[in-house]
Amino acid sequence: MPAHPLAPAWIIVLALAAMPGLPRPGLAQTGLEPGGATAAPPGAGASAGSGAAPVPAPALPGEVPWVIPPSGPFNPETIPVPNAAAIAAWARSAHADAGSEAFSHWNDEGEIPPVCANCHSGMGFRAFHGLDGGSPGPLEAPVQTGGVVDCATCHSPGLADVTEVVLPNGMSHPVPPGEVTCLTCHQGRSSGDSVTAATENMPPDTPNPALSFINPHYAIAAATWLGGHAGLGYQYPGKTYAGRFLHAPPVTTCNSCHDPHSLRVNETACRTCHTTGQSRDIRISRQSHDGSGVTTKGIRADIDANAARLKSMILDYAAKVAGVPVIYDGERHPYFFTDANDDGVVDQSGGRPVAYNAWTPRLLRAAYNWKFVNADPGAHVHNPPYALQLLHDSMEDLAGPLDLDFAALGLVR
Repeated sequence: MPAHPLAPAWIIVLALAAMPGLPRPGLAQTGLEPGGATAAPPGAGASAGSGAAPVPAPALPGEVPWVIPPSGPFNPETIPVPNAAAIAAWARSAHADAGSEAFSHWNDEGEIPPVCANCHSGMGFRAFHGLDGGSPGPLEAPVQTGGVVDCATCHSPGLADVTEVVLPNGMSHPVPPGEVTCLTCHQGRSSGDSVTAATENMPPDTPNPALSFINPHYAIAAATWLGGHAGLGYQYPGKTYAGRFLHAPPVTTCNSCHDPHSLRVNETACRTCHTTGQSRDIRISRQSHDGSGVTTKGIRADIDANAARLKSMILDYAAKVAGVPVIYDGERHPYFFTDANDDGVVDQSGGRPVAYNAWTPRLLRAAYNWKFVNADPGAHVHNPPYALQLLHDSMEDLAGPLDLDFAALGLVR
């Protein structure tokens, strides 16, 4: 029976299996008929015309017997899938959530701007690093929406050839293959150098309409971890800052704590050295940084307290020194808005909120650092000394024009 040249291979196998006189696929070496019946031994075939199936011929030495797919119906739950656990964990993670703001923000436009696509699309990430066969570097064209951080984002074979990533300040940082994705997409979009360039040679307390808020972005764990080594926070002249925050082994990489598929924190890693797996309760300092004198709480509490104090000072400075009250709204870019009449409601113009427009260099530096620390919810793990130093120095800088006795606050850098 000739097979159609386009017939699928399994149809051909089944067709051959049904032809009289040919060995039944998969049965030549087992002697079993479908359903478990034993085939008649050679020489004991049924008489002519009996209608019995022919006796299977033995397979030739070294010959692989044909295989017939098992009969259905099939149940999806019974079909093994390689890496099923990893795929299921990823599918429930934020990296796979196509409906989240991180991936759906541009759905109405139908395309992701090049400057955003390298991290907000698996396709864009691969193009950025040249993993799609093109040249690595900043994207020149938009990328279609609908993508997420898919499997190939982290499992592209060429990823092992990427040995360094470029940070927002232009600095190149060496990176092992397993960290390329993390450091590329969690480094933020701005740096302390961006703030310096925007504010240098300006009177520190004079509002300048040329200034606007500089956003470090969000989920900037890599920027926090690198600390003063990369200088992605605004670092005040004359101050020294903690460098990369290096845990003791076995906590040496992002994946030491974070499951790469579910993104959940492995609390067992914490308990290798600490008495608890709850990171908020872990303290690495024997002194109080927030002026409370309490050292029995986790270091996260000190960071939160100082961040809240700095925010309060930012609001006071805007009203009293810059002369225009400000409102922070974390749900809308550019986050800081004008409240000229100080009624607690964002001013509107043409039906749109008015972005804050009375930035002074001093206010912009402090606001950038406050946002930098708050943009990393894991700052207390990734680099608590760096976070505390940025907050401390920003408060110290604002204290002067606010006529505050900074030393009386009892804050420890």
